[in-house]
Amino acid sequence: MPEVFLSIGSNIDRERHIPSALAELERRFGPLTASSTYETAAVGFEGPAFHNLVVAFATELPIAEIARILTEIEEMHGRTRQCHKFSSRTLDLDLLLYGDMVGEEGRHKLPRDEILRYAFVLEPLAEIAPDLKHPLADQRYADLWAAFDKTGLAQTRLHQADAQRFSI
Repeated sequence: MPEVFLSIGSNIDRERHIPSALAELERRFGPLTASSTYETAAVGFEGPAFHNLVVAFATELPIAEIARILTEIEEMHGRTRQCHKFSSRTLDLDLLLYGDMVGEEGRHKLPRDEILRYAFVLEPLAEIAPDLKHPLADQRYADLWAAFDKTGLAQTRLHQADAQRFSI
């Protein structure tokens, strides 16, 4: 059964949307492995800081069905599609990895490029899957994070993962 990794972010009413989204993800997909929560300065625009984390779960659902569910959860949390890529949002759920798949399915390119570009994706991913290798870079996520350029990084760990519980 493929292990799926998602990034989660919010900078609008984030203390409400992220726990609610985690509960809904767990209800739909089963037990989650979750990283710590990180506060990260907005990237690409001026706006409130984001809360970000990465979760993993195992599922046999196809990518298209996972994507449909993620969109539904985003919309349940007030997400609209009229916003720009770099803008504030109630909830952003992005599919990062689907097993070791490399390629495109629909509008989803896997592994997602943001893994190697953004600290708010790579650090929490390296936290929960340090020994997993990026399918294209062929390097462990822990090593990729260790080598990541952290110059000017505005990111702080807020909550330890083992202190978080999402079932309601």
